[in-house]
Amino acid sequence: MILEMKVPSPGESIKEVEIATWLVKDGDYVEKDQAIAEVDSDKATLELPAEASGVITLKAEEGDAVAVGAIVCLIDTGAAKPSGAVPVATPAPVAEAPKAEVKVEAPKAAPAAPSYAAGTPSPAARKILDEKNIAPETIVGTGKAGRITKEDAINAVPSMGTPTGGSRGVERTKLSMLRRKVSERLVAAKNDTAMLTTFNEVNMTPINNLRNEYKDAFKAKHGGVSLGYMSFFTKAVTRALQLYPDVNSMMDGDYKVAYDFCDISIAVSGPKGLMVPVVRNAENLTFRGVEAEIKRLALRARDGQITVDDMTGGTFTITNGGVFGSMLSTPIINPPQSGILGMHNIIERPIAVNGKVEIHPMMYVALSYDHRIIDGRESVGFLVAVKEALENPVELLCDNNPKKAFEL
Repeated sequence: MILEMKVPSPGESIKEVEIATWLVKDGDYVEKDQAIAEVDSDKATLELPAEASGVITLKAEEGDAVAVGAIVCLIDTGAAKPSGAVPVATPAPVAEAPKAEVKVEAPKAAPAAPSYAAGTPSPAARKILDEKNIAPETIVGTGKAGRITKEDAINAVPSMGTPTGGSRGVERTKLSMLRRKVSERLVAAKNDTAMLTTFNEVNMTPINNLRNEYKDAFKAKHGGVSLGYMSFFTKAVTRALQLYPDVNSMMDGDYKVAYDFCDISIAVSGPKGLMVPVVRNAENLTFRGVEAEIKRLALRARDGQITVDDMTGGTFTITNGGVFGSMLSTPIINPPQSGILGMHNIIERPIAVNGKVEIHPMMYVALSYDHRIIDGRESVGFLVAVKEALENPVELLCDNNPKKAFEL
């Protein structure tokens, strides 16, 4: 029986996918549920499992865009599973007796007497070389007996263009469907929104002190889940979103859509590029809940198991360019959302504290927002609220009881 395998629908709005990689070859025997291909949609990279066991016949090439419901391969379910091939023993090679070598030396030619002209520039050539500060020893003469001619000197003069001689290879690679969709969305975000960015800085000393005091106990208590920076930032963001709900809304034509929940999109780096999975109802999660969910989503992104549902429906985004060394940036809004918070690297810098100069670990933070729906008061107030919570985490994020907040 020949089974026709069709492209399943990864989501309601997805009409076609692209064959990114075939994990099997034409004519291979596949087992049911074995991953046979990776397919790119405009939202995620998904694995395509075999629907039955049998011999597979491929009907699409890598890089082909195929419609949802189209046939991509055939599986002959009646084909017998091939037995393991037994390697045929090959006889050991018989060593041959070494043959006696007879060396016949050719008569050596007498060395040619060196010519005084070899490497010596002509008067005209010397003038050119002196003007250009080129040593005659670096030139191979083409004149009689190796003499450097005027033409040799002219040709040895370096051109005013870019020096060549290194590798100049060019590779042209088609972008994946996911990367093309990301590109479209980023351009649309720039063109279709009134995007503006406001900045502030955060003294990370209070958070560092809390983490240094509790991180070991937190990790031991919660089965290897670490107390990182993202839980502090996520909880600071959800608090600020409740204080400034316009930042947690988005445009839909002539309407503003507001949310009474905080689904926070967290940008993570995966093998296929940047993924933005969503932490649902982050306002109700504890520090442990936030860290455990971010870890789960990051592992799924790293292993290529992230799904469309994992990345759909966020109301606000946090991105951390600091892990790559970025000191300051203007993050691009993740449409249709209206705001995105950019974290950056932590650098010790001198700041004024109570009239004195002190060295503290500082981080620049950036909020990009859609000015069509968020005014300056809300945007600046939101970022100041994030800063206040991060600089006073015991009171504003832990309710003056860190042990209880960290569930220790």
